Parts: sequence; structure tokens; C-alpha cells
Amino acid sequence: MEDKTIIELYFRRSERALDETVIKYGAYCRTVAQNVLTRPEDAEECVNDTWLAAWNDIPPSRPDSLRAYLGRLTRNLAITRWRAMHAKKRFDGMEALLSELEDCLPAPDSVEREVERAELSAVLRSWVDSLSAPQRQLFVRRYWYGVPVKQLAREAGVTQNTMAQRLLALRRKLKNRLEQEGYNL
Repeated sequence: MEDKTIIELYFRRSERALDETVIKYGAYCRTVAQNVLTRPEDAEECVNDTWLAAWNDIPPSRPDSLRAYLGRLTRNLAITRWRAMHAKKRFDGMEALLSELEDCLPAPDSVEREVERAELSAVLRSWVDSLSAPQRQLFVRRYWYGVPVKQLAREAGVTQNTMAQRLLALRRKLKNRLEQEGYNL
């Protein structure tokens, strides 16, 4: 079923909208949640929360891309769940992923940094757009979707060490770009 039709079902408050969403985007949302949370039961709860959030948000929201909208909802819910679990010292599956980017991004530790957020987003978008398609896909898969290095290496037919070096090179490029733009890292 087309996304526009599914969104219209939401606007009519038809429960069929949820059924069609699960059929079309269930596996995708589970993958997004699983890459952040790693435990299948946590990912499944997160996906169920995504369906509820979509039901509550559409209407009035009318997303241009249902896939991107659901991916963002799922990822944000998964990160919120991860943070809650991490705060309880029960989970550390995403710590390495976040620490990899730590040296590349400025810390939001002041009001000035908060004001620069929109500016930083524009610089990041521009940098990602400047990458070759394979580099862009690799960066987004690792740092947006949280795909494990081992899986990226297997899919690319390289060793984990080689893949880690590629990711390191991308992070260095990002860091250099941000420093050129005047961000103190």
C-alpha cells in the first residue's frame, strides 16, 4: 500500500492504518531499534511504542516520508530507552558507538553551543552530502542506524579492522571539517 494511502487511513482513524504500517515498515523499525538496543525484547517494545506514537501524532502531523518519519520515531524512542537503561547501569551496548563520535562533535555544555546547534546541523548535512555515495552510506548506517562494525565489514567483504580504519578516516575528515568551520573540539 502507498504511504499516502496509509497516512489517509490514520487521518480517518482507521485501525487498518496500523496494520498496513506494521506490514510495510515493521521489519525496518525493528532493525533500527535492534541496532540501538541489541536485546530483541527491548527492540520489540520500542517498535510497539513507535506505532502508538505514530497513532497519536498522525493527525495532525502529515509526514512527507512515512519511512523517514517512522525511522526517526523508532530511533528516538530507542535512544531514550537506552539512556534510561544505561542510567540504571543495566546496559552498555551503545556506549562504544557514542564514544566513537565523541572526539568529532563539540559538547553542548554552554548556551552558546545550544545556539550553534542549527549551524552545526547545516555543517554536518553539508559534510555528509560532500561524501561519495559509499562513504555517505557507510557513515549513515554506522552513526544513524547503529549497524555494528562487524556487520558492515562482512557486507563489504573486508575485515573488521579494515572497516574500523575506514570509519576512523571518516571521523577524522569530519573532525577536520568542523575545525575548519571554527568548532573547538
